[in-house]
Amino acid sequence: MATYAIGDLQGCFEEFEALLARLDFSPSRDHLWLAGDLVNRGPDSLGCLRKSMALDGAVSVVLGNHDLHLLAVARGHGKLKRHDTLTDILEAPDREAMIDWLRRQPLLVEDRTRHCVMTHAGLLPNWTLDQARALAREAQSVLASDTVDDFLGAMYGNVPARWDDALTGTDRLRAIVNVFTRMRFIAADGTLDFAAKEGLDSAPDGFAPWFTYPRVPEPAGVRPTLVFGHWAALEGHTPDARVDARALDTGCVWGGSLTAMDLDSGSLIVEPSRQGKAA
Repeated sequence: MATYAIGDLQGCFEEFEALLARLDFSPSRDHLWLAGDLVNRGPDSLGCLRKSMALDGAVSVVLGNHDLHLLAVARGHGKLKRHDTLTDILEAPDREAMIDWLRRQPLLVEDRTRHCVMTHAGLLPNWTLDQARALAREAQSVLASDTVDDFLGAMYGNVPARWDDALTGTDRLRAIVNVFTRMRFIAADGTLDFAAKEGLDSAPDGFAPWFTYPRVPEPAGVRPTLVFGHWAALEGHTPDARVDARALDTGCVWGGSLTAMDLDSGSLIVEPSRQGKAA
């Protein structure tokens, strides 16, 4: 049995199928981790979402910012943007089943035997694993609940930009979701920057990639491997990392590649993109 973690699909269904074939992936034998952003910007968001659902017990998914955007639009709390490719999902006959499945996916997936944790954007350095687990469950319980619309209606926004244990209500949930799904550059005090989205040289003054800060100590000296997507401009590299961080978004939708990592060996398996190079 092998477990593979795959970076952002973003509607690149043809590449997803080809990568699974390259892995000789068998749902009855192997397991798959998907690092979020299953949908949007690519040509077949519907195919990616349906395939992920069909894998059922053979797949573990974390929500990404594009997945949450789909949820908000589907529930009437957001508007389609110019480059969104979500219409096929929104007009599909099985739309409600897909939306209901998606909103019940977690923000954090973990294999404690391998000491491996996956979120879409990363993990705040001053959160212990216990705290991260609890906060992920807190937000997920709302997304999966009958009160999901209350949050989706207020989900968009950049404040508060810094985590505080005393946060409550919508501000607290928005801060949790922003860390798990939108984080790139942070300041030493944990403040998130939401404007810079390109490579490392785009860091604002006083900010650095989240993975370049040391993590708070864990019990028994556990040093988790942190698997994440979200940041295509890294091209799979995490220079100057102070943690064991594995960047798996290699920009398939922008003409790069779709990358899988074997969680046991750490080896990478790459499927070239069929999409045009970004301008």
